Amino acid sequence: MTKQKEWLIGLGIATVTIVLIAILASIKSGSKPYDGVSISSRGDKIAVVELFGTITESGSIVEQFQEYGENESVKAILFHINSGGGLVAASQEIYETVRRIRDGGKPVVVSMESVAASGGYYVACGADTIMANPGTTTGSIGVIAEFVNLTDLMEKMGIQYEVIKSGRFKDTGSPFRDPTPADKNHLQNWVDDAYQQFVDVVVRERKLPREKVLELADGRIFTGRQAYEQGLIDLLGDYEEAVRLTAQLGGIKGKPKIVKLRRSRFALFDLFFQKIEGILQGVNQMSLKYSLY
Repeated sequence: MTKQKEWLIGLGIATVTIVLIAILASIKSGSKPYDGVSISSRGDKIAVVELFGTITESGSIVEQFQEYGENESVKAILFHINSGGGLVAASQEIYETVRRIRDGGKPVVVSMESVAASGGYYVACGADTIMANPGTTTGSIGVIAEFVNLTDLMEKMGIQYEVIKSGRFKDTGSPFRDPTPADKNHLQNWVDDAYQQFVDVVVRERKLPREKVLELADGRIFTGRQAYEQGLIDLLGDYEEAVRLTAQLGGIKGKPKIVKLRRSRFALFDLFFQKIEGILQGVNQMSLKYSLY
């Protein structure tokens, strides 16, 4: 290979690298490509916030709600949910943000797609109106903690695991030892407290008797139609009907202008790194999973 060809190849690689860095920098800098119309465009509009997949963090959803909540041209927000649940604190932060926007006077409508269960149902409770398809899977009101016990496998492989800890509960949930009765009691109290917080939200937001909510909050799932009959949602309808309702509540006549963040073309990379982050969090928590699903 000649020196000229090597130089051209090197220049090409450098150019591609610079372009990729510029693209990633623009994404990180907060530039927001919108589908439909831009939030800065003139005229009244509704905003769509999408929550798709497992709830592992709250930042992106909270940021969108806050931005749309403060923008006077956005008259109402449609919260489009397709999620089977996720982590407790992240779900609570999203719910609290949705509730604050609603209580601040800006209408929020939830449109449940295929699934809006457990944490997906939790975050929906902050809206003015919850709409689901008749066949939507929702409910699953409850909390679960899981961990793997590898002690038998380690014994067969002749592996010993030693731990130095500051207190007897510091390694609760470790896969490398059997849980003690005290461990199980501690974890049960932990789960029960989070569960009661979930029940409190459903009782308050759905205005249902606590006794009825407790009957429904045993982890079971419901179709949208069953949830409607039980008072867990307000209306049955598809996404387009939810769009029309959101515009109506926002005082917009005719076909509304819609603001929605365009889903990143790097979604697969985001999903990959999100999964890696989840794995690392799991390892950091001694393989204990604490979630709403």
